[in-house]
Amino acid sequence: MTTMMGHQQEHILRAVETVRKYTGITPRVGVILGSGLGALADEMTDATVIRYEDIPGFPRSTVHGHRGELAIGYLSGTPVVVMRGRFHFYEGYDMHQVTFPVRVMHALGCEVLIATNAAGGLRPDWPVGELMCISDHIFMPGLAGHNPLRGANDERLGVRFPPMLHAYTPALRQLAHEVARAQGTPLQEGVYVMVAGPSFETGAELRMCRLLGADVVGMSTAPEVIVAAHAGMRVLAISLVTNQALPDGSPANHEEVIEAGNAARPRFGTLLKGILARL
Repeated sequence: MTTMMGHQQEHILRAVETVRKYTGITPRVGVILGSGLGALADEMTDATVIRYEDIPGFPRSTVHGHRGELAIGYLSGTPVVVMRGRFHFYEGYDMHQVTFPVRVMHALGCEVLIATNAAGGLRPDWPVGELMCISDHIFMPGLAGHNPLRGANDERLGVRFPPMLHAYTPALRQLAHEVARAQGTPLQEGVYVMVAGPSFETGAELRMCRLLGADVVGMSTAPEVIVAAHAGMRVLAISLVTNQALPDGSPANHEEVIEAGNAARPRFGTLLKGILARL
């Protein structure tokens, strides 16, 4: 799909046309569920599930813990389209492929993107299972030239030089904290740094991330948020700390990421449903 850059609108419309053959629901909110969190979509009502491989332009998810399905239905009474698993740069996809589903979500009618992810905690005082509302990000691959907006810009999709100072919508962050307080759920706020992966970070890299001001580290989310902001969508993103990413700590592994996601699912799901009910 590397040729998609010059004909992105055409690819988006083809995918939208395919999705609309499955359902008549027009989603207002797009939700991306990260590692170990895909089962939250099981609580949707009137849901239609479409495999990624059946949607033109969608890559295939190759990571354990990512189902590779698009679900459209209702959650907390809100019409949503949910990605059960995302695509990653480390899988070999380029940033246009990684973010293509966000373009499709917007074209389907979504005004809001809620992105979730599993992340390593860079702060020793944040235990595994902590939830963090992302206030800002540091996009390492993007700073190195792998920005999803690189290439010819289609003005129908967004402006050439979109600002990112408030990419994570302040009003949605405030709403998330209000819902969390009402539910008695601790919710931190901080900065997410994205690295390319798939190898976990070295001790020196973890120290660098912390010195740069990051609170958690992961391998996703930033490119999707950039494309959503480019499209004029409001954005909320929440990280689940699935392991402590400390230079002197234990080595990370993907199995503990999945286990932490499964353990936090009820609490995380209740928070997301509470937010959706108030959108």
